[in-house]
Amino acid sequence: MSHITLIRHGQANSDAHDEASYDKLSALGHQQAEWLGAHLRETRNMHHRVYCGTLTRHVETARSMGVDAQIVRDARLNELEYFTLAQLWQTQRGIDAPVVADDFVTHLPRLFEAWSRDEIDNPPERFADFENRVQTALSEIAAGEGPALVVTSGGLIAMAMRQMMALDVAGMARIALAIMNTSMHRAYPIGGHLSPVMFNAVPHLEHPDRHHAQTHF
Repeated sequence: MSHITLIRHGQANSDAHDEASYDKLSALGHQQAEWLGAHLRETRNMHHRVYCGTLTRHVETARSMGVDAQIVRDARLNELEYFTLAQLWQTQRGIDAPVVADDFVTHLPRLFEAWSRDEIDNPPERFADFENRVQTALSEIAAGEGPALVVTSGGLIAMAMRQMMALDVAGMARIALAIMNTSMHRAYPIGGHLSPVMFNAVPHLEHPDRHHAQTHF
């Protein structure tokens, strides 16, 4: 079993209110990814295997990091469809979808709870199915030889943390809200299971001149 470094994509279109509009990096998102790629090369923190989801923001992040030439794209590493779930919940239950970031912070934990209890009819994916595909994909990657880099999204990273740390849904939601753009999260095999040894690390954004780039949205 090999260790895995999960990376959240760079800042996307934070003004979006649907999946398609959100799925592209902002100018800052590209810059964050370039800085991360440079940091990995400077510290010789290289990985034998590189994976990403098939979403545009995943591929653009990998490209700006400079690792896209060797990457394996896997749709199982794609994000949950938050905007679609929020729109369904609003239509079916009258729960308003968030408009500003403060609304998102309170809305996401409630949405996750409702989704996990199958209280959203005809979702694009059931919570249990999302959980299963994350578990399956990361287990297969961990079973490979040599360290692996995985460019993905915050919701998937939060689900991975839920599985590794036996978190409840509320804890998973708090993790998801904390994850910064282009942050690194490392899992090592310990006792036959993956365990987190690094969370939300952004060494490439620690210089005072880059603090403005430590974004969540």
